[in-house]
Amino acid sequence: MALPLSASWTDALDDYALDLRAANRTPATIRARREQLQHLARRIGVGPWEVTADALLIFVGSQEWMQETRRNRYACFREFWRWGKRTGRIKHNPAKRLPRVNASAPNPDPVPEHVYVESMRRADDRTSLIMRLAHDAGLRRGEIAQIHSDDLRPDLLGWSLLVHGKGRKLRIVPLTPRLALDLRALPEGFAFPGAIDGHLSPRRVYELVDDVMPNPWTLHNLRHSFATNAHEASNGDVLTLRNLMGHASADTTGRYVRLSDARGRSVVYAAAGLAPPERPAAHLVAV
Repeated sequence: MALPLSASWTDALDDYALDLRAANRTPATIRARREQLQHLARRIGVGPWEVTADALLIFVGSQEWMQETRRNRYACFREFWRWGKRTGRIKHNPAKRLPRVNASAPNPDPVPEHVYVESMRRADDRTSLIMRLAHDAGLRRGEIAQIHSDDLRPDLLGWSLLVHGKGRKLRIVPLTPRLALDLRALPEGFAFPGAIDGHLSPRRVYELVDDVMPNPWTLHNLRHSFATNAHEASNGDVLTLRNLMGHASADTTGRYVRLSDARGRSVVYAAAGLAPPERPAAHLVAV
């Protein structure tokens, strides 16, 4: 059962957020850390500096989290109590005994084309534009939320978008003519105005898409679609795709790409000295 947030937790989270801001962490990261710790605080039953290693293990063991969610929460808890120990608020870090959680195995899962088309039909203009920015440009929800008219850039070949990525990293992503036209047609300012920092929150961006897409498909799966389609269209140019998606490592990019049946069959045929089979003229990726 969720409990009210105690004064000791409120003070601790305010001080921790101040430390994160001083370390130049992004507002999205600070907001996410606060939400993760608030979820714990309302269920653990004691203040932040009374939490024991055993109590924390009992709490995390009772949560039915997905593997990546669990991995992310553990990282948050370790960082929070390391800060508490460093600043003299606690003598022993209760998160030190949390087990290591390996990254989940790659499971690229692009949205089937018919699901995307049907979802677009159910979406209003704002939500369909959000979906296209993920499907056709590979943007994350936090990057979509922050799009501003000042981020549109003309060049010799068309229009591109200055994307505000994770960790304040910037990158340029070329836009399709239709995406560029629709973004330029919006009023000046944020493309998706909202109450938080002047634009929609990343969570709200996610929720809008979740309302029109059937389970288990999400906005993040549309980013998988972009990666898979772009990889196929570029004949496997992972380095270009890595830059477009804002990844530090090509290994991370590879986790988003589902190799098409046609590509795998072509490799097998080539190894046997045979000509590759003719490919259908339909959508680039059969999912």
